This record gives sequence, structure tokens and C-alpha cells, in this order.
Amino acid sequence: MLARIAHELYWLGRNLARAEFTARAVEAVFQSELQGEPDAMPVISFGSGGLLAILGVLDDGEHSRSDALAQLTFDAQRPGSMLASVERAREGARTVRDVISAEMWEAINTTTLGLRGGQHPGWGAAAGPYLASQYVRERTALIWGVAGRSMLRDEAKCFLDAGGLVEVADMVLRMLRVALPTADGAPADGHALILLRAVGGFHAYLRAVTAPPNADPVARFLLFERAYPDSVAACVDSLHEAFVAADAGPRNSKPVLRVSRLAADLEFQRRALPDGAELCEICEHTQLELARIDQDVSERYFAGAAPLGAWL
Repeated sequence: MLARIAHELYWLGRNLARAEFTARAVEAVFQSELQGEPDAMPVISFGSGGLLAILGVLDDGEHSRSDALAQLTFDAQRPGSMLASVERAREGARTVRDVISAEMWEAINTTTLGLRGGQHPGWGAAAGPYLASQYVRERTALIWGVAGRSMLRDEAKCFLDAGGLVEVADMVLRMLRVALPTADGAPADGHALILLRAVGGFHAYLRAVTAPPNADPVARFLLFERAYPDSVAACVDSLHEAFVAADAGPRNSKPVLRVSRLAADLEFQRRALPDGAELCEICEHTQLELARIDQDVSERYFAGAAPLGAWL
């Protein structure tokens, strides 16, 4: 496969996953803020301000709830917004239309055109971000489903999946780093249920974990639970499989070796860390390793090509 095609597919996967997880987070916070946050709930910092922090908004200005949600939905100038991510995905899909299926291209194109309509007054000023997040969440799920049923399971599919997996793991880690309680125990403005809903893991958590959804068990679930496909550990395992399948010489591949070491580190930490142990440092280290993996992927498979539509 040409490095240019692999590069486009990898970033197509990343952009689709970024749009999906931003939509999930916006929807979860929107619902929580409408319902109110009972004081008795376990606290986790995850509100509209936390969402902006996840996407790298580092200024100290005050953002209202409506401003924050608008930046994450229809702001084309914000690289991490849903609209910007979907637009980048469409542009990437347009360049690889001979590799992806016609059905997948149609799904991406229709999603983009539909979301562009969200900038019109008809969506409603108050409900616009919520309706848009529902739309993007449903449409990205459809796109991934169409890709899984209509694309060959070859190198192209491996790079598409790899991009999505890297982005999912990175987004979960960003959410955890914002949501985990601070070291000094300062009170937070949300709770663990918001975080679970933001990653779509609420029902999976209830089935897999007997503990109440407090900060520590939720964080361990999203980091280490390999039975949950969007946990960091599960994404790293699937990423390893994708690179092994796509690489002609996986035994000498730097990305494969680094992913393998990261998977082993996560398994060791899962077994060795006692309940209640500090997890923020692990999240930070894992995110740095993912960034190094991303760089290794660029150097080995894309001839050092710069990321398309890079953010943060």
C-alpha cells in the first residue's frame, strides 16, 4: 500500500473517532447539567469547562455552558469540534474513495452535509448542540458499521482501525486526566456517571464491576478492563493486532514493539496497583506513550508525513 493512502486512512479513523467521542461527551454533560448534580453523588470534575480542557482550551477566560457546547459542535475554527472533525474526515475520505467502499463514502458525505445544516437557525439555539451530538454519535456508529461490513480486511482496514483506536485511547485518557480528583482532594463539579456516559460505558460498567461508580473503580475500568472495547488496554491490544496484520516485518517494527511494551505495562499495573492507588501519573505516561507510537507510525509507514489536520 502507498504510504499516502495509509496516511489518509489512519487520519480518517482518528477524525471519525474524535467526532464520535466529542459528541458522546457533549451529550453526557448536556444531560447532566439539565438534570442537576446531586451533592450526594461521588464527585468527578467533568462539566462543560472540563470538556474544553479535554480539547486543549488553556485560556483562563470564563466560558458559559452555551459557549462551551457551541465551541465543541459548530465552531469550524476549533480543531477538536465535531464539525471540524467531520469535515476533515470527509476530506480524507474523498482522497481515498477508490479504497473505501461507496457505501462508506456516502455515509461520511451525508453526515457532513447534515451537520453543516446544524449551523442554520432551524436546529434551535438551545437544543442545537444536543441534537448535533446525537446526530454525530449515531452517524459515526453507522459509518464504522458500514466500514466493518463493506471493506476488505486488508492493510487499508488495518490503518483505518489503527487510527480510530489511537484516538479512542487518547480521548479516554484525556477525559480521565480532567475527571480524576486532584491531588489535594479539591471538590469537583461533576460525577463518575457523566464520565461513563461520555464514553458509552455505563451499562458495561454495571455488568462488569460490582463497586459503586466512584472515581477509582471507574478509572480502573476505563484503563484496564480488556472486556470493554473502548478501554485503554483493549484499544492497545487491538492496535497491536492491527499493526501486526499490516506490517510485513512486525518483529522488527518499532510501532509494534512499542505497542507490545505498553500492553504489558498496562497488564502489570492492573495486577500490581492496589485499589485506591493514584492513577493520574499512569494516565499521563500512557498518553505520552501513545504520542510516541503515533510518531513511530508516521516514520515507519508514512515516510515521516505530517499529520493531516493535526490538533493539539
